[in-house]
Amino acid sequence: MSCININLKQDYSIIKISEEASQQEIIKSLSEKLPELKQLYQDEKTPIKITGKVLKNKEIEEVRKLIKEQMDVEVIFDMPQTLGLSGIVRAFQKDIDFSETKFYKESLRSGQKIEEEGSIVILGDVNSGAEVIASENIVVLGKLRGLAHAGAKGNQKAIISAGELDTVQIRISNIVKQLNRENSSQTMAYISIQNNDIIIEALR
Repeated sequence: MSCININLKQDYSIIKISEEASQQEIIKSLSEKLPELKQLYQDEKTPIKITGKVLKNKEIEEVRKLIKEQMDVEVIFDMPQTLGLSGIVRAFQKDIDFSETKFYKESLRSGQKIEEEGSIVILGDVNSGAEVIASENIVVLGKLRGLAHAGAKGNQKAIISAGELDTVQIRISNIVKQLNRENSSQTMAYISIQNNDIIIEALR
């Protein structure tokens, strides 16, 4: 069974990818469906819009390259760039401890610093020069560009989750990870300690 669904519209064509599909399954299904779609297009230049599963940057480029090899059309990836409520649910479905949670409804500007017992959820961005410190977990719905320190009182089970990760340093408990901004950017990132090292994963 194919993990993609194609819907032809007047202004663009939609390729919807199943949320549960692996990248290997996506590429396989696209490889099978694209020749058929190409025949329907003939000489048309209708853009293709990709929706459904949120893909990582490398996965996006792989899908875009595959389509471009078959068809000379614009490829648009219509997927959320922020974590959203479903992303928060997926983050907290992980094996983490719950605690009292404080919600902040604004983005943090450079120079701002918040520090809380328990967990922090920020309904916006954490900009460069801002700092977030929590004794438990940190969830940023928008972009994390500033510094985040979860598990600040020694909890190595704490996590950090961000709609988009674009920072130079993250901390969980007493472990610090330096990042290169040029290659660390990732959407829907889930960050935890594994084997005494900070690991960054993509949320599914």
